[in-house]
Amino acid sequence: MLAKGKVFKYNDNVDTDVIIPARYLNTSDAEELAKHCMEDIDKDFVQKVEPGDIMVAGYNFGCGSSREHAPLVIKTCGTGCVIAKSFARIFYRNAINIGLPILECPEAAEEICAGDTVSVNFDTGEIVNQTTGKTYLAQPFPDFIQNIIKKGGLLASLCDGGTTHA
Repeated sequence: MLAKGKVFKYNDNVDTDVIIPARYLNTSDAEELAKHCMEDIDKDFVQKVEPGDIMVAGYNFGCGSSREHAPLVIKTCGTGCVIAKSFARIFYRNAINIGLPILECPEAAEEICAGDTVSVNFDTGEIVNQTTGKTYLAQPFPDFIQNIIKKGGLLASLCDGGTTHA
C-alpha cells in the first residue's frame, strides 16, 4: 500500500476542534463536514488538497475530543496519510477505525517541509521525501491493522470477512 503527494505541514497540538470545528457538527454528512477541514488554521486547505496529499505535523496531533469526525474529514478530503511526531491516543485509534493511514516518525515530521512531495510505503514504513531525496523509516502497522486500513476501516474489514489474528 502506497501514498504519494504534496505536503501540508502543521505544528504541535493540532486539536480535533481545529481539524473540524464543532460549529459544523450539526450534520453527519462526511462530504459536507470535509468542506471545513482545517479551516481555522489553514483556510485554503480544502481548495488546495488533492487526492493522495499528505499531512505532516508535530507532537500530539488530534488531541482534544474523542469524536471520529476529525480523522474522517481528513480522509474524506482525499488526504493519503498523516505523518506526525506523535498522535493523541484516541485520534490514533479513530484513524485506524475509519481507515486513515497514519505514521509516527519524529525525524520525518521535523524535516519534511510544506510543499515537498513525499511517498509512503505502508508495508515497510519507508517515507521518502521526493523533493530532498531523504528517506525515513517509521514503524509499519502489523498486517491485521494494515488490513483494516486497506479495507477502508474497522467495520468494512469485519463486513468483508477481514482476516483475524490471535
